[in-house]
Amino acid sequence: MLLEVSSLNAYYGDFQALFDVSLHAGKGEAVAIIGANGAGKSTLLNAISGNVKTRGAIQFNGEALAGLKPWNIVTRGVTLVPEGRRLFSSLSVEENLLMGAYARKGTDWTLTLVYELFPKLKERARQQVTQLSGGEQQMVAIGRALMSNPSLLMCDELSLGLAPVIVQDIYATLAKVRERGVTLIVVEQNVQQAMKFADRVYCFQEGHVTLEGEAAKLTADQVSAAYFGKRGAA
Repeated sequence: MLLEVSSLNAYYGDFQALFDVSLHAGKGEAVAIIGANGAGKSTLLNAISGNVKTRGAIQFNGEALAGLKPWNIVTRGVTLVPEGRRLFSSLSVEENLLMGAYARKGTDWTLTLVYELFPKLKERARQQVTQLSGGEQQMVAIGRALMSNPSLLMCDELSLGLAPVIVQDIYATLAKVRERGVTLIVVEQNVQQAMKFADRVYCFQEGHVTLEGEAAKLTADQVSAAYFGKRGAA
């Protein structure tokens, strides 16, 4: 098991956003986190990344992550593609990609490999990221994360605001990333996309896990009850 989260609680000041959340991700696995806005999906990724206050256990490769600073967590092989991309607007495409390699260990992912994965980025390497389309900017955000050589790549709302055809291309690229042994956790509001892509799915509601299971074995009724119904309905 690459990642094990046990009885995790997360807080924004005095406000509690996650309640006794437990989940896991195996090496090379794709896991989807689904749920409505405010369900706690992004908070989970931020908790694993060290960006919010937590109580509980987060184990990665047998090492405790709780209490580590975000940059220390990145050096251990955990990288987040944040919602909204958060690129450096004053920098070029290539400069943004190189920022991802700042604190990395190893050289599994190079600029050459990222450009092979996203040929459009090589064509636009010298352009400022503000001149790119939303889909191209998302490619930069993923490429920047890969440049840190992650064992676990976490992606927050990749499809938000993008055309369906672009979303399909991005998920096809993530499948290639997974083929290289990277474990994926994807937060996704598009339930159909999540179910199609992931091995296993967790549904969140009001900071709790309301459903978990293999994507291929979960029924539409189970997912709907967990997503929209009262906690415990599934």
